[in-house]
Amino acid sequence: MNNLSSSLKDFKNTKDIHQPDIFRLNNSQDKASLSKLFDDSKIRFVSDEIDGQLQELIKCQNPSVMIGQDEYPELITKHLNGRDINEYGVWVYYAWSQRLVHLLDEEEFITVRTNRNRNKITTEEQNKLKTKKIGIVGLSVGQSIALTIAMERTCGELRLADFDTAELSNLNRIRTGVHNLGLNKTVIAAREILEIDPFLNVKIFSDGLQEGNMDDFFLGEGKLDLFIEVCDGLDVKIASRFKARELQIPVVMDTNDRGMIDVERFDLEPERPIFHGLADGLDPDSIKNLTNEEKIPYILKMIGADTMSARLKASMLEVKKTINTWPQLASSVTLGGAATTDVCRRILLDQFHESGRYYVDLDEIISDKIPG
Repeated sequence: MNNLSSSLKDFKNTKDIHQPDIFRLNNSQDKASLSKLFDDSKIRFVSDEIDGQLQELIKCQNPSVMIGQDEYPELITKHLNGRDINEYGVWVYYAWSQRLVHLLDEEEFITVRTNRNRNKITTEEQNKLKTKKIGIVGLSVGQSIALTIAMERTCGELRLADFDTAELSNLNRIRTGVHNLGLNKTVIAAREILEIDPFLNVKIFSDGLQEGNMDDFFLGEGKLDLFIEVCDGLDVKIASRFKARELQIPVVMDTNDRGMIDVERFDLEPERPIFHGLADGLDPDSIKNLTNEEKIPYILKMIGADTMSARLKASMLEVKKTINTWPQLASSVTLGGAATTDVCRRILLDQFHESGRYYVDLDEIISDKIPG
């Protein structure tokens, strides 16, 4: 049982860690720091597939050449140019899992990891996206969006805000394991993103988005280029839109019902009413005086009570009666991740300019045909 107690203590000590450590062994200080991790038995698993990554890099650099498997050792030796392969690239340490991984360094890593994007996303477009900053508030639906954005590398920086922790009932739609129950949703999302790509800049706001950190979230170390709002709280929905409009930042929202994507181009229309005018009469001050019951008519108007699916509409009547809250499905959340990422990419690349509401309603698109 002493081992169990020790392990539980280690879990508590690492539950907020979400940033990996990156070591370059041609730096003596990095080499000493990595050696200390080994000495302190902090590393339990080592993954070294640098040879395969170098093969992929060489293949990416020579797309028109058919390279035989037996040719790679010589080509890799030539590429290393006398450098020790064990010191080539970077070693990335993930403290929460005690894993050490050998990877290509940033520029080569990004080249290989985004190679299959081309030319649906050109090299020039990928370089432009690398400079963009996206903020996401709400890490249930937002987790799927954040992961899809990270996989596609639709930006270079993600700011994630949510005050909530993962519960068992969240696992019907949040992609994570039971070992992460009790962790903040921002930490879970950040870890998974940085396990995909340790060179992405991920900042977390584990107290959620609120008045005290609004400026830091939207402006800290550079203004956001795009804001994604997928949270439950009406107060945050209103306050964040007023802030985005003030700063002329476009807002995208996914409702995960009928595949609805909502776009507000405050960057192009700085006087545009928030929620397309559906929140008329609400502002960050007036909403503070409303009870939860008084907020319901505004919520129904903003999300479109007349356009929501029949099952969600029926479920809304059962909240706090036969169900705890409104339902969300993994399939809808995953679809939202894809649709939102696609819309955000095109906004950031100046390929889409409209405000409005759009539906990717699979019940309508893929359905039984009624005989004529």
